[in-house]
Amino acid sequence: MNVIPLSSSITGEVYAFSDIEQELHPLGFRLSDNWDYEHGYFDYKIDSQDGYHFLRIPFSVTAGSLDSPYDSSLVRVEEPFLLAHIYQDGLDDHVREGNFRAAFDQFQEPKDKDGHVPERYVNIGRELIENVEQALTSKRSEHN
Repeated sequence: MNVIPLSSSITGEVYAFSDIEQELHPLGFRLSDNWDYEHGYFDYKIDSQDGYHFLRIPFSVTAGSLDSPYDSSLVRVEEPFLLAHIYQDGLDDHVREGNFRAAFDQFQEPKDKDGHVPERYVNIGRELIENVEQALTSKRSEHN
C-alpha cells in the first residue's frame, strides 16, 4: 500500500463525532469498518479500477465512546492521506487448496505493495480536503 499524506487545516482539530459524521456523509465519506473505541477513519473511495484508491481521514477519540448512541464523543482529526492498494489481475496463484486454508488465503497478494498514486488522484484528494475544510469550519469544538 502506498500512503501520501495531505496537509490540512483540520489536522489536530477536535469535533463532536456526530457533527463530523453529519458533515462528511453528504460529501461521500463513510465511516470505515475498521474503527474501534479509540480511533477510526472516514473514507472516500476515489476509484477502484485495478485496485483501490481512498482518501482517508483518521481520527482518535478524545472523550466519550463511539459505540454509545447516548454518549456525545469528541474526536481529534489526524493528518488525512491518500491510500492506494493495487491488486493482482485474475486469480491468485498462491492460494492453497482446502476449505480451511481458503478462509485465510481468500485475499490476493498485491500486485505492487507500494502502488503508485496517480497525480490525478492526488489532485482529487486535495479538492476533497478543501471541501471537508469548508464543511467543518463552523463545527470546531471549543474543547481544542
